[in-house]
Amino acid sequence: MGQLKKNQLLDVWIEDLTHDGSGVAKVDGYPLFIPNTLVGERAEIKVVKLNKKFGFGRLMELKEASKDRVEPPCPVYDKCGGCQLQHLSYAGQLEFKRHSVEQVMRRIGKIEACVKPVLGMANPFRYRNKSQVPVGTIDGRIAAGFYQKRTHDIIDMDACLIQDERSDEAVRAVRDVMELFQIEPYDEIRHKGFLRHIMTRVSRSTNELMLVLITRTEDFPFLAEVLDALKKRIDGLASVVQNVNPHKTNVIFGEKTRVLDGKERITDTIHGIQFAISAKSFYQVNPEQTEVLYAKALEAAGLTGQETVIDAYCGIGSISLCLAKQAKKVYGVEIVDAAIQDARRNAELNQLDNAVFETGKAEEVIPRWYEEGIKADVIVVDPPRKGCDEKLLETILAMKPKRVVYVSCEPSTLARDLRILEDGGYQAGSIQPVDMFPMTTHIENVVALERVDH
Repeated sequence: MGQLKKNQLLDVWIEDLTHDGSGVAKVDGYPLFIPNTLVGERAEIKVVKLNKKFGFGRLMELKEASKDRVEPPCPVYDKCGGCQLQHLSYAGQLEFKRHSVEQVMRRIGKIEACVKPVLGMANPFRYRNKSQVPVGTIDGRIAAGFYQKRTHDIIDMDACLIQDERSDEAVRAVRDVMELFQIEPYDEIRHKGFLRHIMTRVSRSTNELMLVLITRTEDFPFLAEVLDALKKRIDGLASVVQNVNPHKTNVIFGEKTRVLDGKERITDTIHGIQFAISAKSFYQVNPEQTEVLYAKALEAAGLTGQETVIDAYCGIGSISLCLAKQAKKVYGVEIVDAAIQDARRNAELNQLDNAVFETGKAEEVIPRWYEEGIKADVIVVDPPRKGCDEKLLETILAMKPKRVVYVSCEPSTLARDLRILEDGGYQAGSIQPVDMFPMTTHIENVVALERVDH
């Protein structure tokens, strides 16, 4: 750290980007993390925090800009915490993500796998089919928007450039209708008020829109009038749902959900499979790139129609049912029972009778299946950010399927788990990143592992 002091101004060169998109400058080997800077840039920065091994700086003036720097199209980009990379060209984002996956594989997994170019989008905006917007008050008026970085202060906004435009229209309509009937937004400090969050889901295949109003109390003022006003203002409104969350908490959903108008579920299609989506269903938020991701997972599975496949962490059966079209039998397991009910319903909806779903922990259910004589030729895992449970990895190694397909939303846990699987007799092929979340630092990856017979 040397002679560095808080509030000191420094002229630095940015050498690297962190996984969360902050620039890295080094002063006598001491790293400083500076948001909103890019590799190759020269900047005047102010030191804002110093820790033992690293510190943080704030960009004061850009002296030399990167060729990849672009003007962020969003007017509240510098305040909102939703996107981290709008100041980086899209080609630059894709290369940053590819490079970061490569670095993580080497550093954490000691794996020298080929990381392919990232599969990106032709238009990297307006891709999200789901929005969750907190509601509050600014200067006595109802505000609906995302939280400012590292705060619970709402930034009132009319549009979010990564959300479907119909979601923006719906949020604006709700805000106007709440104003019209003087219905109070929730105040999280006083734990008073009515409307907490506005959630929307949009189906790309049917154009249906589901509106979910998350409220503090069940009693809904001016309900008939509110519904009538919303239906006049929102095109394609197929479903209006109320979720009641009476608790003082940051968790969005409460236990109780009821349909106020229209359908309980809307439907969407991926790879020719129809999915019924309710207010609480887990469903991929970028349908266009989900097609790409699942196509790569299916390709990695290499199915001929004769295989038994296990899908750990199966959710509502989205990958399972795509696999079922090409496999002999598919077994899906998921800890959330509501998701398994959705998966069974979706199997029925698509008349697929070769998919079996069970509620439970993958690391408990799959070993039992193994004991019962269910032997998988291919195991597909699509775990949460924390990666695969150790016991599940042990079961995979004991089962010895011919192939493991790993779909990952977190490169660091992917690297850790690939190391375990490789040490247990599998060989990882090339890693295919898929950009599911443009303008953010998140990246999904698909990799196939083949059993190496010793």
